[in-house]
Amino acid sequence: MSTSKVKVMVVDDSAFMRKFVSDIVNSSEDMYVIDTAVNGLEAVSKVVDRRPDVVLMDVEMPIMDGLTAVKKIMEVRPTPIIMLSALTKEGAETTLKALELGAIDFVLKPSNFIYFKTQNIDQLLIEKILMASKTNLFNLSPVSRVDHLHKATQTMNLKDNLKNLVAIGVSTGGPKALQYVVPQLPADLPSAVLIVQHMPAGFTRSLANRLNEISNMLVKEAEDGENINPGTVYIAPGGYHMKVYAKDRKYFIGLSNEPPVKGLKPCFDILLSSLSKIDLKIIAVIMTGMGNDGTKGLIELRDREVYMIAQNEKTSTIYGMPKSAIETGLIDEVLPLDRIAEKIEKIARGF
Repeated sequence: MSTSKVKVMVVDDSAFMRKFVSDIVNSSEDMYVIDTAVNGLEAVSKVVDRRPDVVLMDVEMPIMDGLTAVKKIMEVRPTPIIMLSALTKEGAETTLKALELGAIDFVLKPSNFIYFKTQNIDQLLIEKILMASKTNLFNLSPVSRVDHLHKATQTMNLKDNLKNLVAIGVSTGGPKALQYVVPQLPADLPSAVLIVQHMPAGFTRSLANRLNEISNMLVKEAEDGENINPGTVYIAPGGYHMKVYAKDRKYFIGLSNEPPVKGLKPCFDILLSSLSKIDLKIIAVIMTGMGNDGTKGLIELRDREVYMIAQNEKTSTIYGMPKSAIETGLIDEVLPLDRIAEKIEKIARGF
């Protein structure tokens, strides 16, 4: 067996699930299952002894659950972890907690195995394992909380002060990166912030709620037809594309049920394309994630008044999206994660 193959550990208390997931992993010529574990305690021990490249981690397990195991693994031997997540409100919230603790990504745990196959989730799992194996291990530590102020009171007259729009596109590693950047933005920012985070339906609402709890600005899942106000962060709902349109000198959110673009729904390119048609100054930010979503949209914006920022390689969990954007030659500034919010505020106030 080639040592260049990705070594995967499968952790689940269900023997059926361990076999099901292991068969998917072993079906790829690029990886194989080096070992399995039935609970988090066994997983922590085997991660140290067997040194897998990637761990697939269930959440609910006896003796030690998946969240505790993620925390322990990050302490003893940081390793890329992909969570096997349930498509429920509780599953979404637990998954986001796991991402905060250092897990890199997640896939939906199949409740219907025929659906798992017919929706190509097996291929998605393989792609995510390959991607995780190339993760920047520097960025697997738990998210660091940043100090933030109280939200602006409703008496603040921000609604007539929309000076520009901030558009942020992010994928793998995004929830943790957003929990660093968004809380640092001030409540009186004369901008609205529009975020496309690649996530399925159900998970984006939990992400918005978690960000809202720790941020100065109001953070919410975007709604179709709502007026865009400064001091507010709008997160594209999973399963919809988000656009911006103008009417009577005001700006509104539009949610579209068009087909996925390269498997993505929401897609950052679609948001950026809509921004190229409106008369507002734009700050476009591309952060960690695999693939090249956002590159096409940046090219469409190149003749507009726009300031383009990309996250640097050192602080990106996956450098795909920022790297692709930088290669266009259009990026104005490449920044580490801890300087992005500061630059957004500076440009927003200085336009």
